[in-house]
Amino acid sequence: MSENHAMITAELVDLDLDRTATTKEAAARTLAERMVALGRVTDLDGFLADVAAREAQMPTGLDGGIGIPHCRSAHVTEPTLAFGRSAAGIDFGAPDGPADLVFLIAAPTGADDAHLTILSSLARQLMDEQFTTALRAVTSAADAAALVSGDLAADSWSAQGADRAGTAPGAEPPDTEAEAEAEGDAEGGADRFRVVAVTSCPTGIAHTYMAAEALENAAREAGVELTVETQGSAGFTRLDPGTVERADAVIFAHDVPVRDKSRFAGKPTVDVGVKAGINRPAALIAEAREKAARGEVTAPARPSPVDGAGDSGDSYATKLRKWLMSGVSYMVPFVAAGGLLIALGFAIGGWKIDKAPSVAEHFVWTDHTSWAALLFQTGGLAFAFLVPVLAGYIAYGMADRPGLVPGFVGGSVAVTIKAGFLGGIAAGLLAGAVVMGIQRIRIPAVLRGIMPVVVIPLVSAAVVGFLMFLVVGKPIASLQSALTDWLEGLSGANAVILGVILGLMMCFDLGGPLNKVAYAFAVGGLTHPTDGSLKVMAAVMAAGMVPPLAMALATTVRGRLFTRTERENGKAAWFLGASFITEGAIPFAAADPLRVIPASMAGGAVTGALSMAFGCTLRAPHGGVFVVPLIGRPLLYLLAIAAGVCVSTAVVVLLKSARKTAGTPERDTADEPRVPVAA
Repeated sequence: MSENHAMITAELVDLDLDRTATTKEAAARTLAERMVALGRVTDLDGFLADVAAREAQMPTGLDGGIGIPHCRSAHVTEPTLAFGRSAAGIDFGAPDGPADLVFLIAAPTGADDAHLTILSSLARQLMDEQFTTALRAVTSAADAAALVSGDLAADSWSAQGADRAGTAPGAEPPDTEAEAEAEGDAEGGADRFRVVAVTSCPTGIAHTYMAAEALENAAREAGVELTVETQGSAGFTRLDPGTVERADAVIFAHDVPVRDKSRFAGKPTVDVGVKAGINRPAALIAEAREKAARGEVTAPARPSPVDGAGDSGDSYATKLRKWLMSGVSYMVPFVAAGGLLIALGFAIGGWKIDKAPSVAEHFVWTDHTSWAALLFQTGGLAFAFLVPVLAGYIAYGMADRPGLVPGFVGGSVAVTIKAGFLGGIAAGLLAGAVVMGIQRIRIPAVLRGIMPVVVIPLVSAAVVGFLMFLVVGKPIASLQSALTDWLEGLSGANAVILGVILGLMMCFDLGGPLNKVAYAFAVGGLTHPTDGSLKVMAAVMAAGMVPPLAMALATTVRGRLFTRTERENGKAAWFLGASFITEGAIPFAAADPLRVIPASMAGGAVTGALSMAFGCTLRAPHGGVFVVPLIGRPLLYLLAIAAGVCVSTAVVVLLKSARKTAGTPERDTADEPRVPVAA
């Protein structure tokens, strides 16, 4: 049996999903259990978690009654398809209603190009109405598997449909560019409207190729010459430069950044999500025609070397913020785990636990000091990853997976030369830019297979290492040292002013980018802790606790100013605030930002200033009130938090009361019981 046939068998088909599944989660589980039974999936729950994560990125329901849950997962042993049919239909989030045809597509994280090409061909097949009609009519699991694999040609599946989509999921994609151009010329192509398109999705297995097929079909019906570049899991072959040059317009149907986007500079461009390419391809082609007729050019004329990695329409500043937040978001779990383990080590073993010998050489099972040393040293190792992870995932945000190696190498160099947090940021940006520059070089087809695993990691790591060690690293290390000395020398008014600034930043966007910048600044100081950096960490955490605690208190003392839903959220906000989860105030800010955010900032500024003035310190990067024993001057620290909470509460109550007095109540009382009014 060929690899193509082995991807789906009768055992992987369920023609009566209604027996076991009424939801998309249950449908995925039912089909995944069949994969487990055949040894195609090793961990059912782990695989389903990966499927759910992909589903959370974007619903996988398609118009026409099709659901295609899919993912790449380390728990998959070989590329596999499972098919289920539901008479009642299962909701996969498609605009036109539930799906009666469900394909669960499983690909290993390291699937080779041949397997992924098979899966992509199946995705194209699903856009053929005659193919889906045959799937609805088939009466046995064996026939359904044979139909999908290409062994069975149903009567309703015409030769035209088969020829267009490929007679089997393992067939090569239709028409090379040269063939497409020849066909266009044969039909009077010199005067035809020409479009090039790029399709891509986060997983790169299904939506990428379904959008391509839908656009090709719509173009054929409209008499438009269209050539698609699919940037999927099986890699991608760049459109011929001549094809791009001759194109009258460009369509981007994508949910991940388009690679080498600068190739399309100066062309009228339609830029949409990948599902729009599947659901309304004809409208996209019509829009491309209109933009070309108006001479409207939306692609950037001269992108910088790192512009292509951002989302469409984003300014460079927005892209930079996204890249930095990518690094910070991946760094935070290391901060929480490492920092809290270090804090527990101090709590159990005392302040001298950092002098304990390595637990690998000396560990006494009955000695609490040995256990404290184990926690402290484990946390220290986790903490050592902070700067490399920050740099690696900044580069990842810019250049995807090829950016990881040079990013981690550059981050490690930053640690070695003591360039710290600032060095990690610089290393990540350099690594991403270097990789993106390498990717722009035209590479012979014979070398493309070794580019991602050999050439790009080798060259980019060497270049970034050179730049960090010999060019930019030392100046950044000097700047980091100066910043550390400045923090160490902070006292009096200067310390209070810094506390105010950090408090405002923590409370301005309640867990957003500005909040994360302040938090990352504080955490960066813990890599080489000094008295000044410990004060900064204390001020940042204290201010971050204020907004949810203040909203909780406000809903308690003046509940009538809030809706019933807000009062319920207020109960949860007590715990969220006490745990240093600033996001607990977001529901309140979303409903009334002009009153909640200024009030939060006022309280945060007060708390930050008082914490710095009191000289409070903190060695743990997270934990809220649960790490009070690790705080220097804990009673004054709690007083600073209480003062800020009272200020925020007072301000938000005053602002909401003023609104009510002005006669513009905004409360939503639809969910509150109605009181009968006497006649």
